[in-house]
Amino acid sequence: MNRITELFDIKYPVIQGGMVWCSGWELASAVSNNGGLGLLGAGSMHPEVLVEHINKMKKATKQPWGVNVPLLYPEIDKLIDIVIEEKVKIVFTSAGNPAKWTGKLKENGITVVHVIANGKFAKKAEDAGVDAIVAEGFEAGGHNGREETTTLTLIPYIREITDLPLIAAGGIASGKAMLAAMVLGAEGVQIGSLFAASKESSAHDNFKKKVVETSDGGTLLSLKKLAPVRLIKNEFFERVYNAETSGASTLELMKILGKGRAKKGIFEGDLTEGELEIGQAASMINEIMPVSEIMKSLISGYRTALKKISSDPGFKF
Repeated sequence: MNRITELFDIKYPVIQGGMVWCSGWELASAVSNNGGLGLLGAGSMHPEVLVEHINKMKKATKQPWGVNVPLLYPEIDKLIDIVIEEKVKIVFTSAGNPAKWTGKLKENGITVVHVIANGKFAKKAEDAGVDAIVAEGFEAGGHNGREETTTLTLIPYIREITDLPLIAAGGIASGKAMLAAMVLGAEGVQIGSLFAASKESSAHDNFKKKVVETSDGGTLLSLKKLAPVRLIKNEFFERVYNAETSGASTLELMKILGKGRAKKGIFEGDLTEGELEIGQAASMINEIMPVSEIMKSLISGYRTALKKISSDPGFKF
């Protein structure tokens, strides 16, 4: 037991990322039922869809679970009202100022965690009264910090400036990586890419297969003039990359991006014109596995790595 498992009342300090177009009730409930904390990804859900997924979650698991709410969501007021009305107990907020909604959520008995990528927002989250912080490194998929600070650098820095329970994210796809994050000062990990490519993920099979095929160097941070996002290299990515290197303006990039690119790529499986959001850990994913096997592999890998460090003379100086 540590502060993260105690805070959420879960068996293992493993939190599933609330990823757009991947994190529906099937994935979230599977993670919760296997000892972690499953999160519904509200960022790709209209309010009525979120209500539907919350109701299905309540039937699918008796274990703790939560909802990830991007604070820049256009109908954020409705999402906040829904999680309060539906008596959701845990909310992870991201992509915005935690000061605006943390107080209201906590007034309604909700445990609040905020995702950050730098020290400035870690302090803002602490001042807002959150219960824990997710520090997400540059390796992560989807929307990312402009600072491009890696997990190896970010976690010990955030640990130095705040005493809040700390969850590491970005590039964590094995038990060994999980142990490394703990050594750096984290008390739990949030994992996205591994679960995005799981059998229970609501992502399209085309997208999952593409993740499995992605090798090292197969993703890159792009659209930095808009909102930095890590993508698998495909035809759409190449068009964006060429425009950026040619000095395209923000308006020109917005025209190329258009609307619904992430849905097209992740949920509809358009591998040519879609935005294929995934982390650098994609290179470590070799098959589409059920959540139960992913969790077993993570925990056994963690324990094996811990035992090796504890007993191997090569680790002693």
